[in-house]
Amino acid sequence: MADPTPETRQERKERTRQALLRAALRLLEKRSFDRLSLRQVTKEVGIVPGAFYRHFRDMDELGQALVEESFGTLRGMIRDARADVPRWDDAIKQSVATLVDHVHAHQSHFRFIVRERNGGSAVLRHAIEDQLRLFTEELAIDMRGFPYIGGWSDEDVTMIASLVVSTVVGTAAALTDLPRDRPEAEAAIRRTTERQLRLIFLGVPHWRSR
Repeated sequence: MADPTPETRQERKERTRQALLRAALRLLEKRSFDRLSLRQVTKEVGIVPGAFYRHFRDMDELGQALVEESFGTLRGMIRDARADVPRWDDAIKQSVATLVDHVHAHQSHFRFIVRERNGGSAVLRHAIEDQLRLFTEELAIDMRGFPYIGGWSDEDVTMIASLVVSTVVGTAAALTDLPRDRPEAEAAIRRTTERQLRLIFLGVPHWRSR
């Protein structure tokens, strides 16, 4: 049997970079980001501290990469959940179900985001707000295809998208604090989120910008 293709230098570098991100997430289960040191992360991975700088300029850049990773997959999944859904109430159910599944699959990412959104690192707070703003802008573009919204001003579309994003973030925060052995509580969170989003969209046909 032929030997497997040797790993390239770039592949090794990417593997180490991902190992640093995973190690940071594991360590952040027990501490806030501003109490996490470069030496702790590199020790967890098993590399010398100096090797860290081949992958990140400093700890802030690592933290920003974690923020981007956390939001990137969520935006993609929510976008997929809304694709080819003809009615907004169907889109709500599908998006909420996707959100719940995603939070379960990425608990460490969401605990990190929820904690650091109001945490001690100003760099991470700004990075999270930037990602929320991007999430809102992308949702606003998608909403242009919803009934009644097509003729709205950019400001009004962004406003309703912001309401939706705030609801989603609140739901994610509630789910990260919820023990996995509380299915009835999770079902209640899911129902509440669906009702909140329906309430937002009930006002859509009647909205008149002033």
